[in-house]
Amino acid sequence: MKLIGILFILLIFNSVVFASGESSDYFRDDLKFTAIKTSQQLINNQTDKPELQTEQKKTNLSNELILNDRVLNLIKYQNMPIRPNEIVYSEAQTDISVINPKASGNVNAHYPGLRGPNQLIIYTPEFGLRTGTNEFGTEAIVENNMVVSLNGADSVIPKNGFVISGHGRAKKWILQNIQVGSKVYIDYAFNQVKVFLTPESLIFCVKERLKNIENLLQYYKNIDQFYDCKKAQEYINSTKECLKRAEKKKEKTKEYINEAMDDLNQAMKNILPYYENELKGIWLRPTETSPSKIEKSLDKLEKSGITDIFLETYYHGKTIYPSEYLKQCGVISQREEFIGFDPLEVWIKEAHKRNMKIHIWFESFYVGNDNPLITPNHILNVNPSWSNKRLFNYNSEIPVASLSEHNGYFLDPANIEVRQFLLGLLSEIIEKYNPDGINLDYIRYPQTVDPSYSNYASMNWGYTQYARNEFKNLYGIDPIDIQYGTIEWENWSNYRQNQISDFLIEVGKITKPKNIVLTAVIFPDLKKCISTKMQNWKLWSKNNYIDGLTPLLLTGDKNTAEMLLKDVKRNISASTKIYPGIFVTFMDGSLDDLLIQIHKTREFNSKGTVLFDFAHLKDNYADALITRVFNRSYEQKDNKSKKLDINQEKIKDEKSDKKKKNRRNKND
Repeated sequence: MKLIGILFILLIFNSVVFASGESSDYFRDDLKFTAIKTSQQLINNQTDKPELQTEQKKTNLSNELILNDRVLNLIKYQNMPIRPNEIVYSEAQTDISVINPKASGNVNAHYPGLRGPNQLIIYTPEFGLRTGTNEFGTEAIVENNMVVSLNGADSVIPKNGFVISGHGRAKKWILQNIQVGSKVYIDYAFNQVKVFLTPESLIFCVKERLKNIENLLQYYKNIDQFYDCKKAQEYINSTKECLKRAEKKKEKTKEYINEAMDDLNQAMKNILPYYENELKGIWLRPTETSPSKIEKSLDKLEKSGITDIFLETYYHGKTIYPSEYLKQCGVISQREEFIGFDPLEVWIKEAHKRNMKIHIWFESFYVGNDNPLITPNHILNVNPSWSNKRLFNYNSEIPVASLSEHNGYFLDPANIEVRQFLLGLLSEIIEKYNPDGINLDYIRYPQTVDPSYSNYASMNWGYTQYARNEFKNLYGIDPIDIQYGTIEWENWSNYRQNQISDFLIEVGKITKPKNIVLTAVIFPDLKKCISTKMQNWKLWSKNNYIDGLTPLLLTGDKNTAEMLLKDVKRNISASTKIYPGIFVTFMDGSLDDLLIQIHKTREFNSKGTVLFDFAHLKDNYADALITRVFNRSYEQKDNKSKKLDINQEKIKDEKSDKKKKNRRNKND
């Protein structure tokens, strides 16, 4: 009887699904076959022989389980975005870790976007405007069951779709199985995501890229009447021809689409013009241990069109050069890999030979994740009271690590000894090497959770004995007794912001007399930056404490990048230059993402860009840059042709004028 009941449910489901139209065609024939097969089994299994009763019960139970599973699977995939008889090149599925993670009770609450290690997350509009993830994952933006773009982090969540976000193993799965155009099905009942690649997927991908590239081309044609678009237009025309063939001959879609994608790559690389006065920078952590290796890296950078190198000189509490100052302070005086060699001297000397500039990339209050207790001469081993602390463990007698920042340790910006120590180190670098610029990184407090979290106050930083004593002397209250949301909390927040600003003022006093450009790494989204990092860069800009800012665009999403750039421009003075930091190469993004972000920075009147970073500047990225956007000679050739065209037009006009004059003379 149970089996007959299930069959009845199946037949009802059959009629309901078939009434739903085209989406059900995918499994219509399969469903009919199952119903017929099951009916036949019912008839065949009916017997009156006692010796077969036990076997019959086993068979009926087996059929019941098979049918149950069949019904569940049919229901499970009823809304798949695949049409009947559609060609499917590949399909893949994986488990979902969480859909719209919540902060409450979440062990991953301290991670950006609430996405933990190796997790695959689905973010829907219910989660918020953006995913809020960091640059150590990858994301696919889905609209109407189709992947419309791929991104590295912090994607805008579409109103008519969702974002698939992955870290670690989940990131690897996304990169291997999802591309623009992939069709996506979310099985909420079984907590799985399934993706398909079809001819329609490939055609969609080309059309989306083509649309973006044509819009970009039109932008530059509109702003410059002499803009050279010949090469790009030729590749665009070729793409359209390939697209027509791909749509006509489905059996050869892959072949024609591959040709179209190659053409689009070339078109994209030939669109963005070279701007002479634009800073073309890159952050670089040196690994080169000899002059010849440094020269080789500089040659590669020069060929890529890079003009400014932001060289990591002081990081994780150590310098790349032999520092007499650090030696006098009793701490590690040089990074171990460079002992016996002064790479900074070579970098500056060889860069200047190539008309390239060196900016000192300087990790201000961050001293790395080596355990100070077991690292002799570590800054916090020698000076344990300099360690920053959270309210949660303000009474800890050992240095406290920031879990969400690689388990790294931070110095206390309020401690005057800390600031004097860093200023002394910067003075040594400036006096000894006279660099072109100073780029201050980690000029902030360790990050804490968002104020919306219930544990926001306890996760705040700055509760050192030095800061508590100073604040109590100023305001008559110990910060550990202050509640979030009170006037006292506002004073406590401003106090910490001012410690960072005061340090910046002091740095400016030693850079300005030497005409050294002073910039700082900042996080866009001012409100969040102040509440989670105590970094008030609006104040720095307003009071001219800084020459420029390098805001981090920790995303490959052009919409998110635009939102972040708007926030920066809205909150800085006209005198502050911005050089946005682009992370597309670090996140292994597409060439389109890289070039579109450079374009976006231009729309906001940036004075250049800084790429993160040299270690991730693969040949395909370098080629994309030197093709045109970072290639001075491209525009010089173009200018010659423009002058030639203008001269030819001038000659034509002169000839035309002569002919007209001759006609008049004849008529007279």
